[in-house]
Amino acid sequence: MTIFVCMDDTDNLNSRGTGRLARAVAAELAKTYPVRGVTRHQLYVHPDIPYTSHNSCGVIHIIADGYQYLDEIFEIAREEMLNDFIEGSDPGLSVANHEQIKPSLIAYGKDAQSTVLTQEKARTLAKNLGIRLEGLGGSEDGVIGSMAGLGLALTSNDGRFLQIGVIRELVGPQTAQTLLDAGIDDIYTTDGRRVTSGIIWNDENKSVKPCPVKDQVILFVEEVDGELKAVKRN
Repeated sequence: MTIFVCMDDTDNLNSRGTGRLARAVAAELAKTYPVRGVTRHQLYVHPDIPYTSHNSCGVIHIIADGYQYLDEIFEIAREEMLNDFIEGSDPGLSVANHEQIKPSLIAYGKDAQSTVLTQEKARTLAKNLGIRLEGLGGSEDGVIGSMAGLGLALTSNDGRFLQIGVIRELVGPQTAQTLLDAGIDDIYTTDGRRVTSGIIWNDENKSVKPCPVKDQVILFVEEVDGELKAVKRN
């Protein structure tokens, strides 16, 4: 069972990104709660939507059940976000148990990838579903993406992992087995072949970016000139 913590619009063009903040908040939460990982979810890029660079939100996945932990988790995340508030940002924070994320919120999350949505809709959804949602500065437009991230994360078929297992400790080319031992469940080529051996090539100073697929952690690769190269998907 999972509790999801989602944050959006926490940066400006000259600051650290939302993904880095999400990993920092995850590290603080991990002192008390079992954090499975952090995912990134791409939202709609449109002239009518103010965003910093890519318009993505970050979601922390905590392995826990029930409702008794929600307030404490929210307060820990809220304090970390306020302590690292960036002028010019419009952050939003939400926390929900998986049982609170109903089909209407999943649909909202999908809509947020192709439609201009409003704070009013986000706040109404949160109220009706009993989800704690708060804007933490600026225009508070981050509440829109924060609610969207909850719905997208629950599907386990969207976005990519920014953190899972120990993959961030492995940069550059790695053997397939090393990556599988580090927290990846399977490796597949984009044309459907399963990979269990060989070298997976990646940028020298970067870790691979696997994706959530049907509750599994899947790394996609492409064969280029006989070499398997890690793919970064949205």
